Amino acid sequence: MTAVRDATIDEITDVVATYQWLFDPPGKMPPQWDPQRAAAVLRRVIESSQATVLVVDEGPGALVGMCTVYLDIESARFGQRAWVEDLAVHPNRRSLGIGKALLDAAKDWAARRGAEHLELDSSDARADAHRFYNRESPSWQSRTFGWELRR
Repeated sequence: MTAVRDATIDEITDVVATYQWLFDPPGKMPPQWDPQRAAAVLRRVIESSQATVLVVDEGPGALVGMCTVYLDIESARFGQRAWVEDLAVHPNRRSLGIGKALLDAAKDWAARRGAEHLELDSSDARADAHRFYNRESPSWQSRTFGWELRR
């Protein structure tokens, strides 16, 4: 069984490095990516009661999966939402149950905090990820539209 746990402040550098797994094709690095900013955000997430960073490791300094989960809006239609913003598994460790363990842990974390549903979005280019999410029997699917806000 894959053990999922909360990341620690001491692991922030290692967690930031896992984002490369999201940037590798078919993904891409966002134009505003800044590892120092990411580290500062991850510190706040780890310290927050409204969000978490979940990780799977294969020993000290050997992260093989990570997932960020946030309590999000409380909708009049759907109740409290939790959001998976990032979910990544090391390319050489995929299809071993790590992603499922992270997603299950995200669902459990959210439910314990009163969320009524968990959502995530995924780029149209991530066909492998979509097969995984479909195997996990989502309650619904939708398409997300987004706009970058430039200042």
